[in-house]
Amino acid sequence: MQDLSSKHIIPHMEQKIRVLNQQVSATRKGFKNQIKNLWWRKGKEDMPESFNGLMYTFSSIESQIRVLADYAFVLRDYELAVSNYRLLSTDYKLDKAWKRYAGVQEMMGLTYFMLDQSRKEAEYCMENAFNTYLKIGLAGQRNAIRCGLWWAEMLKTRDQFKEAAAVYFRISGEEPPLHSAVMLEQASYCYLFAKPPMLRKYGFHLVLSGDLYKKCDQIKHAIRTYRGALTVLKGTKWSHIRDHVHFHIGKWYAFLGLFDVAINHIMEVLACSHQSKTMQELFLRDFFQIVQKTGKTFEVLRLQLPVIDTPSLKVVFEDHRTYASSEAVSVKESLWRSLEEDMIPSLSTIKSNWLDLQPKLLPKKYEESNVCVAGEAVKIEIGFKNPLQIPISISGVSLICKHFTRSDEIEADATSSTNENGNNDRFRNIASSGECSSDVSSFIVSEIDISLGGGETLLVKLTVTPKLEYTLKVVGVRWKLSDSIAGFYNFNSDFVKKTVAKRRSKTKRPMTDNLEFMVIKTLPKVEGFIRHVPKTVYAGDLRRLDLVLKNPSAISVKNMKMKISHTRFLLIGNQEVTDLEFPACLEKKTNSARIDAQTITNYASDSVFQFPEDALIHGETPFVWPLWIRAATHGNISLYITVYYEMGDTSTAMKYRTLRIHYNLEVLPSLAVSFQISPCPLRLGEFLVRMDVVNRTSSKSFQVHQLSSVGNAWEISLLRPIDAIFPSDLLLAGQALSCFFKLKNSRKSVPIDDEYSSTSPHEGSDVSLSHGSNDLLFDISRSPLVDFHHY
Repeated sequence: MQDLSSKHIIPHMEQKIRVLNQQVSATRKGFKNQIKNLWWRKGKEDMPESFNGLMYTFSSIESQIRVLADYAFVLRDYELAVSNYRLLSTDYKLDKAWKRYAGVQEMMGLTYFMLDQSRKEAEYCMENAFNTYLKIGLAGQRNAIRCGLWWAEMLKTRDQFKEAAAVYFRISGEEPPLHSAVMLEQASYCYLFAKPPMLRKYGFHLVLSGDLYKKCDQIKHAIRTYRGALTVLKGTKWSHIRDHVHFHIGKWYAFLGLFDVAINHIMEVLACSHQSKTMQELFLRDFFQIVQKTGKTFEVLRLQLPVIDTPSLKVVFEDHRTYASSEAVSVKESLWRSLEEDMIPSLSTIKSNWLDLQPKLLPKKYEESNVCVAGEAVKIEIGFKNPLQIPISISGVSLICKHFTRSDEIEADATSSTNENGNNDRFRNIASSGECSSDVSSFIVSEIDISLGGGETLLVKLTVTPKLEYTLKVVGVRWKLSDSIAGFYNFNSDFVKKTVAKRRSKTKRPMTDNLEFMVIKTLPKVEGFIRHVPKTVYAGDLRRLDLVLKNPSAISVKNMKMKISHTRFLLIGNQEVTDLEFPACLEKKTNSARIDAQTITNYASDSVFQFPEDALIHGETPFVWPLWIRAATHGNISLYITVYYEMGDTSTAMKYRTLRIHYNLEVLPSLAVSFQISPCPLRLGEFLVRMDVVNRTSSKSFQVHQLSSVGNAWEISLLRPIDAIFPSDLLLAGQALSCFFKLKNSRKSVPIDDEYSSTSPHEGSDVSLSHGSNDLLFDISRSPLVDFHHY
């Protein structure tokens, strides 16, 4: 072939160029021939315009010039080629042979490009040729595409990728779709290679190309271009187009039978809160259809539907602190500690010197861990949010837990510093497989079903109850979105960052940030509540309540103590009043002054109340102790009660426990009473008293029963009959009345050496204000009335 080319083909072409060049020079070059050719062609200007112009034969001078220019181009004599192309271009233009004219312009552009002298001339010729091909119509469409491809390659060679992309877009057209898809894909790559890269245009043109590939049933090419666009869309805020890309990739993968990959992509658009309700229903419906086609259950880590509200995570567990209600859990720990400091030995014991060791209530290995008791539930509260506008149903919501024995814990601690990432991956595998929640012999997890409305956030309360002694770790939460989709969320990765931050700051990590619990053996747990606590009362309301304590365990508790936060509102009663009727137990009785006076100081102290030593609580029998409650002032009142008890079994790791009880009361205004006292002008030691009473309620009526003098130092007497003071037996809502009394100092008539002179009731210290003559008066000198007055 080399011999054929060098000795025969190339010499033949050179000889042909010399012959053709002589013919063209003789007929077309020179001033005389140019004038003659111009005159001869003027007569053809009136001919009708056609795409091909005149029918040129091969022996015509125009065809010979074209052959000469092409031979010169092939042999790289670009100067000779461009001069002949220029000469021929004028002829075709005058003859209106537009297709041939466009072809010559295309070759001129290529020749200028090869000469690399004038870039503008080359681009002008390619532009002229391209537009002329398009002017012809369908006959020049394929030629225009070929011209555009040459033009784009010229621009890419000169690193003009942005301009090349514009050319690809111009030749893409609309039909056929496959051709347009290829051209748009090439345009996207030009935007990618531009300096600086135009990434958004790159992704946008890939999406356009993928849509056209899908129209041609080229699904694999459509997936390839869409996946390329995803690399750009991940870093933008174009959520709608990103959802469009993920959704269609998922549908196309499902069409190809690759359901696993399809589900992974469609799951990216499930939590599309920015989409319309119609689109959300479309995404969810197609997602369930794809899952049903697989015929198997999919386990998805971090399923986006529903959204797990991690900041709302709250851990509630009971060690030595137990709670009677959920309201008591939300109270600040500092408040409980201030209430318990006089009862707990570790807080009340005071060292006399540095040699006195502080008693250890818990072993050292328990002090730095979250301790829970076997058989008692650990509660996790976490929010589930529905980001969609349509309701969804979730079933089987439960915790994912893991347990390991003491030896496993030691091995885990030894390898945790070197294999932290490995542990995270292990937990992720456990969460995705769901293996760690099936061991019912070690712990019990609760399962609940919930329904979430559009945009609703629901706080879900989950529990895990350990059965044996080991270390329990709460790994995450699981749920089922449908019968075929199981979602998992791993808490571990969220708490790793918090742990690292706490360690760097060298501060103690909060207990709720640690989801590992050291389980100890079963202990007695006292449960308690106050029976018949009203939610709303009127100011001044006095009631007798019962504190009920139960210990389901067979092991008894001992050394029980109790302390109340607001002794102005709540007092501990005497056990003797348990069987008495209320309010008859407060009425005046004869020969009871001395006994009642002795009981005043027993229950009017601010210290810790000690239950009797023989008070043992165990089994099903409840332990009941009376309490007195009085609404001292109106407003919202919070009552806090702490019950301390010690274990009957001294071999346990935990020596004591506390029960925390909390109630909220709303106290409404009732009667407003005011007094004005003035000396009696006629007698010394006597005073005139004006009492104004106003019913401040809007609908409640009260009966005024009696007026008493606390301390029994004064005698009270009415100046007018009771019927004149209170015309009606009831004081209606909003009604106000005034009445007058006389006060007399009764201390002069009592012997000074009487030891009960300050506390014993006097006959004139109480006056009845009711219409009934047989109504007994209440004795305010006995407990609990005198105790509440003390506070």
